[in-house]
Amino acid sequence: MAETRAPVHAFELDATLDALPCGFFSFDDDGTVAAANSTLAAMLGYDRAELVGRQVETLLTVAGKIFLQTHLYPMVRLHGKAEELFLLMRRRDGGDVGVLLNAVRRERDGRGFIDCALMEVRERRKYEDALLRARQAADAANAALEERTRALEAANERLEEQAIELELQQHQLQEQTAELEAQSEELHAINDELLERSEELERAKNVAEEANRAKSQFLAVMSHELRTPLNAIGGYAQLIDMGVHGPVTDGQRGALERISRAQRHLLRLINDVLNLARIEAGRLEFTFEDVEVNDLVNSVMPMIEPQMAAARLRSIAAVPAGLTVRADREKVQQILINLLTNAVKFTPAGGTIRVTADSVDQHHVLVSVIDTGIGIPGDKLASVFEPFIQVDASHTRQTEGSGLGLAISRDLARGMGGDLRAQSEPGAGSTFSLLLPRA
Repeated sequence: MAETRAPVHAFELDATLDALPCGFFSFDDDGTVAAANSTLAAMLGYDRAELVGRQVETLLTVAGKIFLQTHLYPMVRLHGKAEELFLLMRRRDGGDVGVLLNAVRRERDGRGFIDCALMEVRERRKYEDALLRARQAADAANAALEERTRALEAANERLEEQAIELELQQHQLQEQTAELEAQSEELHAINDELLERSEELERAKNVAEEANRAKSQFLAVMSHELRTPLNAIGGYAQLIDMGVHGPVTDGQRGALERISRAQRHLLRLINDVLNLARIEAGRLEFTFEDVEVNDLVNSVMPMIEPQMAAARLRSIAAVPAGLTVRADREKVQQILINLLTNAVKFTPAGGTIRVTADSVDQHHVLVSVIDTGIGIPGDKLASVFEPFIQVDASHTRQTEGSGLGLAISRDLARGMGGDLRAQSEPGAGSTFSLLLPRA
């Protein structure tokens, strides 16, 4: 039998209301749907035109129909609106959908309409469990009430006996009152102690923050002071290697090369510490501009190619032209160099390092460095962005580094309104993804 529909006082929705990310429909005081948007139609599995003219109760579960009659209608007619009501609606395929509903009653052409905005609740089980607990509590309360009624009826039959019992209960209540007063005093004492502990914790927090500031200041000063003699060591080693102070033998030249290599490594570590200290002290400044991702990658790859060639690695850059981010050019270059350097360190010879970029949405761009290296164990993946953390922390590890590169890179990314994320599987390589605001 075809479904009968009541006369419809329908009205058209504008494009904005139809494209809302939440459901919308309007029905008159007789319960006839006069308008519905595409979001609601998709949520319930109907075409939008199929909803207009239907009785609103055909879109509800049994519980939803009861709730409509006993709560929604009375509330809207009394107050003119209803807010954040949980309602179960029936899909076309028979399934049900939990929604949070806001409704308001309006007059159109002399007729009353109830306009409803609905947001699908995906964690419906939470609300159903709450309703179940409430129902169980109500049943328990009713059972307790019935039991109390029977007790009162029995009590009326033995008034004289109960008088003695009440006197005994009064005595017990007096004892309980005294006990409660003692507990109250004890709770007051505990509360005073908690307040005192809270003040101590606040003072300890202030001391810790001051100590952290002092640590950052100390690191900044010491890093600056250490760089001066290190630069001098590197300069004098170069002068000796050039023969300024006399001829240099092959053995001496090899020793000078090892001195220079150690000097550069130590200088990199100190620069990392200095950068971290600046970030923690909040003294790092950003210069934002519109930067094309393709230009950034092309400017960084030549710096890494000698390392890749020495490690016998293949590089691939797949970055579409015209993709632009709003960021600090030098900071993004520093992040990419850190990520590419790490990929070279942990990728065996013959492997591949790829750089890709793509739009995540209309507001963000994702730049990824993907390697075919040794990967990172799952229990260590969450800690790779912590300062001074090495995936291989043993004394026999084969790679150099302070464990600050990723920590600094993530702080720089977040300072530009983005983030740095990692995905990896041991033996299957790693992917480090830099998320940046789109220009």
